[in-house]
Amino acid sequence: MSLVSPKSLAATLDALNEAFFYERPLTNAERREAARWIAGRQGLPGSYAEMFAPTENDFATGMRFFTGETLPSSGGTAHVLGEEACRALILLDVKEAAVQDALRRATEGMLTRLGKERGACRGTYCCGKCSVAYWRHLAVGGLDHAERRLAAAMKALKARRQDDGRWRTYPFWYTMLALTEIALPAARRELKYAAPACERALKRRTEADPFAARRRALAERALGAC
Repeated sequence: MSLVSPKSLAATLDALNEAFFYERPLTNAERREAARWIAGRQGLPGSYAEMFAPTENDFATGMRFFTGETLPSSGGTAHVLGEEACRALILLDVKEAAVQDALRRATEGMLTRLGKERGACRGTYCCGKCSVAYWRHLAVGGLDHAERRLAAAMKALKARRQDDGRWRTYPFWYTMLALTEIALPAARRELKYAAPACERALKRRTEADPFAARRRALAERALGAC
């Protein structure tokens, strides 16, 4: 079964992220098909910073993060899906010239935007939701100065702590997803801070849907990493 949803970059990335999250192996054919399709969307109308453009359907319906939170704005959708698409191409690791050239152009476009608007190694970008997508891209080695940027990101996140294991402005589960992927001691400290919220979540009865299952698995993974 194909992982590509021709009418939705969001759905295609969700299918890939599920495979990555649960460590389900992908065949070479699946990797090539997905990478070629994503690469073909680089710089198309609607793309953010010359990254990978959402489809018309994505803009019409908005998107949901892998962890279930919603993102209705068109600008946010374009930025988050662009970052997530770069991340997916890095993980797919298809060495074809067209794929790598598309990723290079997307990277250059985002670095140009970062340099002009956000400072050379700033850890946050725009809002909490967009920042976490940026961190997920950095966590797989995307862009440049990833460790310095992520170190700054963890300082910014710590400054937004509440008193309940959550953070102001940052979507809890999507943030937790990024923290489990960031190989820095500061990220582990934020996971430890969030542990009580994860424990409470695991005690609650959840609906039988994919997002709830992912959040439960993520809570267990986060607690195991503390």
